Amino acid sequence: MTRDATSGFRLGIYVCAAGGDRMTAAGARIISVNVGAPRLVCWRNRDVLTSIFKEPVAGRIAVHGINLAGDDQADRSVHGGPDKAVYAYAQEDLDWWSDGLGVPLPPGAFGENITVAGVAVTEAVIGERWRVNDVLLEVCAPRTPCYKLGIRMGEDGFPRLFAAAGRPGAYLRILAAGSIAAEDALIVEHRPSHGVTVQAVADAYHRDHSRAAELLAAPELPENWQAWARALLARRHPSRSGTSARPA
Repeated sequence: MTRDATSGFRLGIYVCAAGGDRMTAAGARIISVNVGAPRLVCWRNRDVLTSIFKEPVAGRIAVHGINLAGDDQADRSVHGGPDKAVYAYAQEDLDWWSDGLGVPLPPGAFGENITVAGVAVTEAVIGERWRVNDVLLEVCAPRTPCYKLGIRMGEDGFPRLFAAAGRPGAYLRILAAGSIAAEDALIVEHRPSHGVTVQAVADAYHRDHSRAAELLAAPELPENWQAWARALLARRHPSRSGTSARPA
């Protein structure tokens, strides 16, 4: 059944500024595990299939392959897959948005699979590995928001605000399967020395293309991101070759 995408979640006017301090604390943990299946919503007088609506779930949730149990993607051509198996967002950044918007945002509000606390998601290094019980996750890339985030927030322009805020959250690969639950401890087991962060990748894409060469120092960065960086460098330096790709 088609449902109104903005029902019960209309935020009104958005006024936020980029930047600000981020909290990194001892005792990093999972605040919430959030999943959702594709659903048909009505947006701007048309039906859209989306999985942006995630809800917290209780108990232990299996994590394996390219998904959490009970979670799925509506369009696998741009969402999901090994390099976007899990999307993490920091509770501290949700709180920042809540303060700016004047409306409390619940876990899962941005379509994240895990809402975490005590870990600086935006400053995480590409290839950084997070241990949660028997699950091992690897930080891959920032999120580049699409129009479906605007559907979730009831505002067409919200994806641009989200990108400008510099708090993109992080996509993660599943390296070892297992199960996770709210209040599980999160341990950073490995941090690569190359220093390319989620924030650096997002900044190179949204604000400063001159940083594209920096991204190639991170071998753990997904191939589509590396191809985008090489193509950008090739356009700036025609003697170099590369293929174009949008890191969606």
